[in-house]
Amino acid sequence: MTQDTGSHDTGSARERWQASYDGSRTRDVDFTTLSGVEVDPAYGTDEGEWPGQFPYTRGLYPTGYRGRTWTIRQFAGFGNAQQTNERYKMILGRGGGGLSVAFDMPTLMGLDSDDPKSLGEVGHCGVAIDSAADMEVLFDGIDLGQVTTSMTVSGPAVPVFCMMLVAAERAGVDTGALNGTLQTDIFKEYIAQKEWLFGPEPHLRLIGDLMEYCAAEIPAYKPLSVSGYHIREAGSTAAQELAFTLADGFGYVELGLSRGMDVDVFAPGLSFFFDAHVDFFEEIAKFRAARRIWARWLRDVYGAKTEKAQWLRFHTQTAGVSLTAQQPYNNVVRTGIEALSAVLGGTNSLHTNALDETLALPSEQAAEIALRTQQVIMEETGVVNVADPLGGSWYVEALTDKIEAEANAIFDKILAMGGSTLTHDDVEGLAAAARTGDDPMTKGLLQGIESGWFMSEIAEAAFQYQVALEKKDKRIVGVNCHEESVTHDLEILRVSHEVEVEQVRLLAERRGRRDDAAASAAVQRMVEVGRTDDNMIPAMLDAVRAEATLGEICDALRAEWGVYREPARF
Repeated sequence: MTQDTGSHDTGSARERWQASYDGSRTRDVDFTTLSGVEVDPAYGTDEGEWPGQFPYTRGLYPTGYRGRTWTIRQFAGFGNAQQTNERYKMILGRGGGGLSVAFDMPTLMGLDSDDPKSLGEVGHCGVAIDSAADMEVLFDGIDLGQVTTSMTVSGPAVPVFCMMLVAAERAGVDTGALNGTLQTDIFKEYIAQKEWLFGPEPHLRLIGDLMEYCAAEIPAYKPLSVSGYHIREAGSTAAQELAFTLADGFGYVELGLSRGMDVDVFAPGLSFFFDAHVDFFEEIAKFRAARRIWARWLRDVYGAKTEKAQWLRFHTQTAGVSLTAQQPYNNVVRTGIEALSAVLGGTNSLHTNALDETLALPSEQAAEIALRTQQVIMEETGVVNVADPLGGSWYVEALTDKIEAEANAIFDKILAMGGSTLTHDDVEGLAAAARTGDDPMTKGLLQGIESGWFMSEIAEAAFQYQVALEKKDKRIVGVNCHEESVTHDLEILRVSHEVEVEQVRLLAERRGRRDDAAASAAVQRMVEVGRTDDNMIPAMLDAVRAEATLGEICDALRAEWGVYREPARF
């Protein structure tokens, strides 16, 4: 891949940065150290890369966080829509900047709360959503036109999104002006999380329809958050997380191009979701390498001409798998370190895990501590004063290069699995393949999924780490070292079985009030549209407006497209 680091404008890199910084807006706050020492907004050599310059290793914006801090976006959801609505209002009232919806397992699997397979799971790992009526309650009193909302759901992402749109319509919100993010990333489900509804091709059909619909109708909304978080939580290394995630992203770019979409129009609607693990410098290097790789591929391979189409914007969540049930107050320390790595790596938004999340959904007190962790970093540490403060560190720069090289080697393996003879550094060949619709990365992804290669690679990495823990080559405080403690048991949040009883009752009541014939006809119409090349989103919205439930919509699609069984891999 080309090593061109920027514009061909005259002047040194420092002068080009200064010109762009002078034209940027900065927040009206104090940018001195705690002792009152003035600091520059960025540091670097005259000819080195500066923040806001291609390939954006040092950040997307010349100002860094001087212009705008990251969005505090706490992931939350439990019980029913009313309970979660109250938690959202608490988060927003105490300084949260955006919402992130956690759904329960039945919702994630496209099941209604009264489905026999939902028994005992309703409201336990997130909020239960059965229809647009639940979405109305979920966001009651919250202006969706003013608050950005992320939704972590992939398999049934499109009908869930339609339910949010209908809820916004009913609240009088201009849906064309909505801003937020929908995960939608189905590749990572086959690779790591295992929450799909049917095979890859129909899922990609729905994702393509959603990309087209949002580009045309809701331009600020990001319909696809490509998730590495679940890949890392499944046991991958940092380089695997980076490579698998960006490869998935390249697959979605190829999907958009195959639809005849303009990459400069749809690529800004792609965002990313990464894990911030506890190895501080490795994580910072991973984030920096991610921006650099994405910018080069988007410009040189896929032909993106605008900055926004070349930018990798990402949300970060601290590592759930780093939390321990033993000595749980140590989790506050781990989360603080992980959050700081995300900030120093230039994250655009951030969720900090609560200390009790390894045991249950967060209590209100634990959720507040997690929120305050971000606010302490933002308001007290001074890290927002300088863009990419670790840029130029010999260690950080070398580690960034190392992780990029490891990711490139993985890209080559994925391309080869799809039958391509191209490698990551054959830019002209990859660009020609993109122009002709050959889709080499997509072919490799699909073959890697069908062969079980991704699953095998992650399993091997997880096994090697477990061996290192058992040998004490790697250590976890409170687990395999420093095990003595005076920590007492935590009081944890428990979701009552009454939540499920009430949710099922409400679902039956809502079904009783609707026009069943109209709902059934709208669902059937949606299926019929799916048999054509027409975009399915308008028909799905009509089904949601007719009060069709999530399970009814997803069951109709499962009946049409079949269910998927992953291959056995030993």
